Amino acid sequence: MNSRSPLLRDMTAGIVVFLVALPLCLGIALASGAPLFSGLLAGIIGGLLVGSLSGSSTSVSGPAAGLTAIVAAQIASLGSFEAFLFAVMVGGLIQIGLGIGGAGALSSFVPSSVIKGLLAAIGVILILKQIPHIVGQDSDPEGEMSFFQPDHETTVSEFGALLAGEVHLGAIVIGILSIALLIAWDRWKPLKESIFPGPLAVVLIGVLLNALFGVLGAPWVIEATHLVQIRVGESIGDFLTFFQHPDWAQWSNPAVYVAAVTIAVVASLETLLNMEAVDKLDPQQRVSPPNRELVAQGCGNVIAGLVGGLPMTSVIVRGSVNVNAGAATKRSAVFHGFLLLISVAVLPMYLNLIPLAALGAILLVTGFKLASPRLFVEMWDAGPYQFIPFIVTLVTIVLTDLLTGILVGLAVSVIFILQSNLRSPIRRIVETHIDGDLLHIELANQVSFLNHAALGKVLADAPSGSRVLIDASHTDYIDPDISSLIREFRDVQAKAHGVTVNLRGFKAKYELHDEVEFVDYSTRELQDRLTPQEVLKIMIEGNRRFRSGHTLARDFEGQIDATAKGQNPLVVALSCIDSRVPVEIVFDLGIGDAFSVRVAGNVLGSKTLGSVEYGVVVAGVRLVLVIGHTRCGAVTASVEMLCSGADPAEATGCKHLPSIVDEIEYCVDRDDCRRLDPRSPAASAAFIDEVAERNVKHTVAQIVERSPAIREAVDEGRAMVVGAMYDVATGEIRLIEP
Repeated sequence: MNSRSPLLRDMTAGIVVFLVALPLCLGIALASGAPLFSGLLAGIIGGLLVGSLSGSSTSVSGPAAGLTAIVAAQIASLGSFEAFLFAVMVGGLIQIGLGIGGAGALSSFVPSSVIKGLLAAIGVILILKQIPHIVGQDSDPEGEMSFFQPDHETTVSEFGALLAGEVHLGAIVIGILSIALLIAWDRWKPLKESIFPGPLAVVLIGVLLNALFGVLGAPWVIEATHLVQIRVGESIGDFLTFFQHPDWAQWSNPAVYVAAVTIAVVASLETLLNMEAVDKLDPQQRVSPPNRELVAQGCGNVIAGLVGGLPMTSVIVRGSVNVNAGAATKRSAVFHGFLLLISVAVLPMYLNLIPLAALGAILLVTGFKLASPRLFVEMWDAGPYQFIPFIVTLVTIVLTDLLTGILVGLAVSVIFILQSNLRSPIRRIVETHIDGDLLHIELANQVSFLNHAALGKVLADAPSGSRVLIDASHTDYIDPDISSLIREFRDVQAKAHGVTVNLRGFKAKYELHDEVEFVDYSTRELQDRLTPQEVLKIMIEGNRRFRSGHTLARDFEGQIDATAKGQNPLVVALSCIDSRVPVEIVFDLGIGDAFSVRVAGNVLGSKTLGSVEYGVVVAGVRLVLVIGHTRCGAVTASVEMLCSGADPAEATGCKHLPSIVDEIEYCVDRDDCRRLDPRSPAASAAFIDEVAERNVKHTVAQIVERSPAIREAVDEGRAMVVGAMYDVATGEIRLIEP
């Protein structure tokens, strides 16, 4: 937790963002072919105005590197910077309209893999682009983020100059010391929790070293090309001449409106995606309102067009630096805009002393945080559907530009989504019901014509004579082609191949009414057909499904209607009242499949035996399953009272409890009570589980011995009495040999 107050964190973060934004504003203006002052104006307006109107706590706005190509092309196309300013103003009005119209919701449709690829790509670009500045090689303008640079170099070819020896000794010293200081500041607790921000310390040390190198002379002295360069006004009047205004005569020029739409669409898209990415970096995971952000950006661009600024967006570099600097609220963005204004108006000569190597170190360390190896491992572990769009987005942004990379990443994501839908419009499960196997086809939430081929293949592969359940219980939309396919399969192909089809959950508008050709519950016919051994196999198979998490999708509403007039269960389950052993769940049974008799300790009393007899003799069940379980509370309490000689009624106040303890007493050997050792919980638990298993065997024997009717059914092979133990830790049923 950061112990500094939110206000102090915002102020320090604002200083750091200001230091980073200053050369970026200049570099982007230079790369766009616009006056340098227009980039600074965009940064000031993005901080003061957009920062105040925005609902984002962490996003920072300013001139965007992703717009440089568009800005340069539109200035050339329109013939003058003043005409371009008119287009920027109109574009801002369009953005305001988009925000009011709710276009910000488009950001919700961008996959997280693309957003993470964007973040990592910015990190990689920051690393690659700042290395030349850290070593004093500055042939391309600071702030250029595209792969192809205005100096006709690329991100990769730029390193050729470094290998050729175009480096500066003073810049290298400042750059390496700055990186080392930032790493130490982030890892050493006293520095990390201090009120003084590490990036500001880096800048101050860079200025001091620059002054020292100036005394030492060549080869240490750092030339102006590797320092911040801000235009200095000689007077207030001179300063006011830096401002430019739109050419109002351009209102009738159609090309202006084409440029305005282009700026509005691209700037809005970049804003939404960058804001989404910065939100993911926010430690508090706050969600920024996208429509409000579009309105704020539109207001900023209207003002920028009026006073001579470049178009702006939410900028991920500034936003990520803001988050990493510990910003708590949007005050940091506003404060950074205020500092830009002061620096341009009052302090340009002092800011021109800052080495670009120091600022490059700040951005490079930020890049490593965005493109950390941990992120790549996480995306790889998430599987190809996440990793491939992530890495494609990253590589494309690095090799082209931000907007192109995002569009390519989105295209790859869409391909994966379509491929997934084409391959998996359904969930296909072969289920073993009590009356045999069933092919259960569960339709997806949305089933379109794209899924026609895949669904058709699944239906065509249904074996002759099989049973198929087509389940649309969770489906909101079915394309007409799909409903026609299902109808044709039911009415034509299925009948031709002896396939029995059930339909479930189809809405009335599809004219595919629920049809029940077979049931998933026990019937009299099924009960008469099965042997006790087959019923036992069904129970074991149900427990296996329960443990694997592949339980049957049952039509409980249909089962309620079907069993309302009568029941034909297959099993009597005599189990404990323990809440951890719900028989119907642990054996994956449906309504009408089982008689469930529950009593503490699964002991046998006269009423319990009467219930079991009714199930076997009257209802015709084929199996009596006595189910004990590990860590049984009833057995534990009984053993402890029996071994201590305590009277159950007196010890607990339950006057009917002795009837249960008396039954369990048959299974307790007093000589074994020494195994009930509080110093050895494991040995005590093993002893109690052993008694619970003996109790199951005792109950099985008592059922057959005390009930002549059940004994007769067992002798004739009409029924079987079996004991089992349920492990509450694993969910597994283990049969007990008699």
